[in-house]
Amino acid sequence: MRSIGLNIFHSRESSVATTTSSRGAGSVFARLVGIIVALVGLALGAGGAYLATLGGSWYYLVAGVLMLIAGIQLFRGRVSGAAIYGVVFVGTFLWAAWESGLNYWRWIPRLDVVLILAILVALVTPALKNGPSRKAGFSLAGVLFLGLVVAGALAFVPGRGYQHLEDIPAVADESFSTDVGNAQPADTPADADWAAYGRDSAATRFSPADQITPDNVGDLEVAWQYRTGDMLDHRWGAETTPLKVGDDVFLCTSRNILISLNAATGEENWRYDPQVSEDAIPYTAACRGVTYYEVPDDRSSAANDQPAAQGESTAVNGEQSGDNDQPSDGTASSQPAVAANDDPSCQARIISGTLDGRLIEVDAATGEPCADFGDNGQVDIKRNMGETPDGYVSINSAPVVVRNVLVTGHQVLDGQRRYPPSGVIKGYDVVTGELLWAWDAGRPDQSEPLTGDETYVRGSPNMWTTAAGDSKLGLVYLPMANSAADYWSSSRTPEENEWASSMVALDVETGLPKWHFQTAHKDVWDYDPGSQPTLIDFPTGNGKVPALVMPTKQGDIYVFNRETGELLGGGAEERPVPQGGAEPEQRSETQPFSLYATLRQPDIDEKDMWGMTPFDQLFCRIQYRQASWEGMYTPPTAEQPWIQYTGYNGGSDWGSVAIDPHRGVIIANYNDMPNYNELVPRDVANKLGWVPREELKEDSGGAEGAGDPQANTPYAINVNAGWRVPYTGMLCKQPPYGHIRAIDLASGDTLWDRPLGTARANGPWGIRSGLPIDIGTPNNGGSVITAGGLIFIAAATDDLIRAIDIESGETVWQAPLPAGGQANPLVYEANGRQYVVIVATGHHFMETPSGDYVIAYALPKGDGS
Repeated sequence: MRSIGLNIFHSRESSVATTTSSRGAGSVFARLVGIIVALVGLALGAGGAYLATLGGSWYYLVAGVLMLIAGIQLFRGRVSGAAIYGVVFVGTFLWAAWESGLNYWRWIPRLDVVLILAILVALVTPALKNGPSRKAGFSLAGVLFLGLVVAGALAFVPGRGYQHLEDIPAVADESFSTDVGNAQPADTPADADWAAYGRDSAATRFSPADQITPDNVGDLEVAWQYRTGDMLDHRWGAETTPLKVGDDVFLCTSRNILISLNAATGEENWRYDPQVSEDAIPYTAACRGVTYYEVPDDRSSAANDQPAAQGESTAVNGEQSGDNDQPSDGTASSQPAVAANDDPSCQARIISGTLDGRLIEVDAATGEPCADFGDNGQVDIKRNMGETPDGYVSINSAPVVVRNVLVTGHQVLDGQRRYPPSGVIKGYDVVTGELLWAWDAGRPDQSEPLTGDETYVRGSPNMWTTAAGDSKLGLVYLPMANSAADYWSSSRTPEENEWASSMVALDVETGLPKWHFQTAHKDVWDYDPGSQPTLIDFPTGNGKVPALVMPTKQGDIYVFNRETGELLGGGAEERPVPQGGAEPEQRSETQPFSLYATLRQPDIDEKDMWGMTPFDQLFCRIQYRQASWEGMYTPPTAEQPWIQYTGYNGGSDWGSVAIDPHRGVIIANYNDMPNYNELVPRDVANKLGWVPREELKEDSGGAEGAGDPQANTPYAINVNAGWRVPYTGMLCKQPPYGHIRAIDLASGDTLWDRPLGTARANGPWGIRSGLPIDIGTPNNGGSVITAGGLIFIAAATDDLIRAIDIESGETVWQAPLPAGGQANPLVYEANGRQYVVIVATGHHFMETPSGDYVIAYALPKGDGS
């Protein structure tokens, strides 16, 4: 019995020792948790105090102070620390529910850290004085962990933010197809072809191909892959949509190398290198597309009976000569050319602009220069533009041909000077290269080409994107950009103020405007329309009308009678907008808003600020409160930053929209991100070394607007295009950042709207998370619609190409790309097989991986082909 008693005594003694040791270890852990909670509380409290002084939420101050107290008490081993933290936890949950409702994206930064700390507090609670039992502590921790999992799962419900209002009819009551003439393959492409940048002259981006459907699209495989070999380590982003005519695919690379491929196999037929220097790269080395043209029989004989026309000056081996005011005597390429007088070739031509401001024409069959065009196959558009430093005048969009007039605009390097080269639009004889007219928005009532030492108006609005043309009406439609110095307007002329940021319809016979509509008055937000317009026949009470659909960066979509400029689809209205800012006398009291359709989301407020943690969100909330924000068209301010929403890459940009003329549906992908902008006084900008790019010793390659000097104005401009948290790189606005929407063409009503892009390649610190969560990413590049009922699109920053069912808006197929897919796809048929092709080169602005890939997808042979 004594032995048993001693054993019991020793057993109890051992148990007490174990418990004491365990509590000692628990006490150390509790102190560590207390330190963490206190530090978090100190940071949130300090930042929250500042936010409160700015008029922001008081939550961070109150929660921070309570967490600081809780942490101190936990460090002291007091159970009151756990109780106080419990108040913080419950209060945070209620506050998050009040601010967030069922918008689960808002729950993430509000609850993640608070929940994690709650689990740690629950784990150490048993070690605190007068604390509960260990079993109860772990039970509490388990409940909190379950709450974390549930909250996280709810936040990442696939399709969150998805809007589906009604199903799309299989076939509309009437066709919206349009008649723009039939002189060229681009006007009425063969069903198997993709003959223009937007597939046809009307730029519908609709393919009649119907072999691939929602039922079999899951079987798509890589049919062929080609690599161009044109790789860049800075400013990459070719943005190319190839053409397909007959058996051949035609494309251009970042540095304007022209390539022909076999449409069925991807094997190279030929390539032509115009020898563009990297020094000529403007903001991005983009070549969005080329133009296909067939010389009419009556022009072929005339062209071969006379010498080549000398329309404008040319370049010598890809280098600019002098100030480009006079023609040179050299040739642009070492490749052989055939004399113009007896040249039987170039009946079909590939036309391309270059980054150094040349127009190139080569034989579509051989890639040899067309000797009858300009000087041995090229014309330099910079004549009479005066001084043109490298990169200031670049053609990065496909020219258009209307009634045998080759019309081109060009990009003028943004943000550098108030008076860079002119944005003059030029029209050439498409066969000979003779300059027929030149329309400069700085002198809008004239179109006669200048001669001698005269120069077009420096700094006048340009057209950097892709135009559309109607050969039947003889009109070309130009989405005109802003005047130079995008964010300062006091020195602009009345002519610039009237014609900038407008849709302009020019008569190609005279080169003079027939009508125009301005989408932003006295634009200081870089809201120049970047989308190629689409030509359709639009139903009205008086029957179908030849119409033009124009999306904008502001998110508005306008519909015009393309012959008269009359607004259709409900029209538009002028609404009052915020006033004041750095140039109060310059601001327009009203701005136009479309009554037909808009992609614009509701205005943001402080609750929309985001991040991965409450620290991120607090930082963004403080920035929000420090900035001027009065809604759309908030004026630029010199005393404080200002928020621009939508941003300059918002709404619809160069990828434009696709229209199914049979279903009567518009497909529009768009961005939903604000900019955070600052006007920087000239003396400060000088100290920072912000000077025009040609004066820099080294090109920094930064984002457009990030530290642009705007020389010859009082202010430089600094645009935080993504508005990010600096230490994580996450965006300050909550997701989604990009959407895709289906719109009923006749009414402008939304059919469905959903986020576009997943978190697969998007995460903090640049981590490629791999998470297939539909967050809706930034996107550049557009879509194509097929008669098979599918939308094909890449564009998003998750490096996927996907097929979306046009009826439901659901993704029915996707495939990873080896580089970013910031380009519009194309669809065609070759040898009875349907192909979907994407050029994947990535994009420096979108921060997607660079590459040089051309990838074609098709169903396995024998599977519908």
